Amino acid sequence: MTETRTTREYASRERTKRPQTWQPASGLPEPDKQPGYDYRWIRVSASNQADAKNVSSKFREGWEPVRIEEQPELGLIADKGSRFQDGIEVGGLLLCKIPTDFMEQRRKYYSRINQSQSDSVDNNFMREQDPRMPLFSERKSKTTFGTGR
Repeated sequence: MTETRTTREYASRERTKRPQTWQPASGLPEPDKQPGYDYRWIRVSASNQADAKNVSSKFREGWEPVRIEEQPELGLIADKGSRFQDGIEVGGLLLCKIPTDFMEQRRKYYSRINQSQSDSVDNNFMREQDPRMPLFSERKSKTTFGTGR
């Protein structure tokens, strides 16, 4: 007696996977990320007014425009008549990239500034503390378990 079996193709999880739900399209397309670079859309104009201050500050930070040759699929939706002829501008935003090393250095820089400001606030607050009446205890937590009575 022969046994009828379903083929492995029909028994796979791909066949039984639930359909994905519809989502509205994103306002900005996602670029194909190249290893070693971080990407960001940078404002070059708002309400048809050029924002030269923002663009120049981002360029000084190390951001550089992504060329259409690097992301040819995004060239189809890029605004025509942009100031950045070889760049990808969509709705007043220019796609730019920066080396990942620069972004890591930037994160560390702002993390140090944040920590310094936090320490300064704590030190200023703690200056008012009197040992007879502490304002708050150290930032340590302690877990104890009851005796069960």
